[in-house]
Amino acid sequence: MRILVQKFGGTSVANLECMQQVKQKVLHARENGYKVIAVLSAMSGETNRLLNMAGQWSQCPDEAEVDALISTGEQVSVSLFAMLLQNEGIKARSVLGFQIPLKTNTAYSRARILDIRKDTLVELLEAHDVLAVAGFQGINDDNRITTLGRGGSDTSAVALAAALGCECEIYTDVDGVYTTDPNMCSSARKLDRISYDEMLEMASMGAKVLQIRSVEFAKKYKVPVRVRSTFTNDSGTLLTQEDSQMEAVMVSGIAYDKDQARITLRGVPDTPGVAASLFCPLADAGIVVDMIVQNPSLDGVTDMTFTVPRKDLTRALELVEKTRAEVGAKEVLHDLNVCKVSAIGVGMRNHSGVASKTFATLRRENINILMISTSEIKITCLIEEKYTELAVRTLHDAFGLDKDQSQAG
Repeated sequence: MRILVQKFGGTSVANLECMQQVKQKVLHARENGYKVIAVLSAMSGETNRLLNMAGQWSQCPDEAEVDALISTGEQVSVSLFAMLLQNEGIKARSVLGFQIPLKTNTAYSRARILDIRKDTLVELLEAHDVLAVAGFQGINDDNRITTLGRGGSDTSAVALAAALGCECEIYTDVDGVYTTDPNMCSSARKLDRISYDEMLEMASMGAKVLQIRSVEFAKKYKVPVRVRSTFTNDSGTLLTQEDSQMEAVMVSGIAYDKDQARITLRGVPDTPGVAASLFCPLADAGIVVDMIVQNPSLDGVTDMTFTVPRKDLTRALELVEKTRAEVGAKEVLHDLNVCKVSAIGVGMRNHSGVASKTFATLRRENINILMISTSEIKITCLIEEKYTELAVRTLHDAFGLDKDQSQAG
């Protein structure tokens, strides 16, 4: 049995006209001999509508009840789509997360997948041409519905493909992964292929093409994932394992993330354990700290600077202020007007000069670098937010990623 998982996002199932186009994608796969699992999101805007409703009914709604509520968006999508296929004479049925079952932990609104009953899916596929599966949802050991977090239908689809050992297509409103944001840089070019590690870095930088957990799943289980548009016939971008051709390219893309805030704790006593006193409470509160810089000690004191997501700034400042009082630091400063800009590419492992080229390019545009962090395949600079577009465009050009150049491969 040849199986293909196809995932369709909220804009792809927004209304009947959009679902007709989704139907054509599914029927095309059937014509090519596949049994299809179509993983659907809720219609565009529906999850937000349900969350707003929960807020109107309760000032502090129970997380389990919120998951039960917002999971109905996907239930509507798959039921309607199954009806649409049945009208065409296709043997189709809707399947909800608990009917597989797709087992998760108990972390409501951000549940992680623990197990998928493969045998159930195979039995259903033997009796049907298409399964319209509700993305984003699962069930825990308490027999309660859970959801996987925003973008969770991507993770549902890749996890199902991993369980079944088949390929996965992610359909959205863009026709693939680009060298940078095409809305910011008109010369951005669609990539034919991208490695798991490169996509992980781009997703971590705020690229919204794929949910980061879906990329982690794809890498762990070596699931080939193709990102395509529901509304065109473009071949899209293949997410796959890196090879020598990818490694020959020094930089594959430029990413940016404006969802950042910088915090500085000044006048910190330079003694053992101070860093733990600062960062352990942040970790316990679930606040992700990214870039960290500690200045050289002067007269027994130092400054510590780090970045956090903007949505976590208020909570982070409360915790840092508490730490400041405990350790006797001087003051806490913060800045919202910052942005991370990164050059990303697996070719960095085999090429030198990426960092120097990045720094020199920003210097030519008089863009000051506030902080720097690196990984094996990424150089990230924190800059003032007002220079974001200029930095992205100039770095994109400096590394030869424009449409009319072939270096990006």
